Amino acid sequence: MLAYTYPLLDFLWTMVEIFLFILWIWLAIMVFVDIFRSHDMGGFAKAIWVLFVIILPFLGVFIYLIARGGGMHDRAAEQAAREQKAFDSYVKQTAGSSGSADELAKLADLKAKGVITDAEFDAQKAKLLA
Repeated sequence: MLAYTYPLLDFLWTMVEIFLFILWIWLAIMVFVDIFRSHDMGGFAKAIWVLFVIILPFLGVFIYLIARGGGMHDRAAEQAAREQKAFDSYVKQTAGSSGSADELAKLADLKAKGVITDAEFDAQKAKLLA
């Protein structure tokens, strides 16, 4: 009985409308994220853009995309690079030394340069392998 009061094409049109609404919300959120991520604008300019997007949402978002949309990808890429650099730094700091193989290679290099003797090399090698 529901099919007679709500035809299939109406259902499909409703799905398209919901999709477009979610797309609009996502686009507005991305504009707000870009406004606050941007380091080349001061606080007053950010406040003006936020008010413009809130008061006139469609016009504000479209004008923002036209005026500053080209740099949105660049700012997002810079943010991703900063996050990746911080993650790599954290991993290196947390991991510490990379293991006994690298330590043995360093010891062999010191022995080859004559910095340590054969006895010192053997003692350190035994300590590492124990």
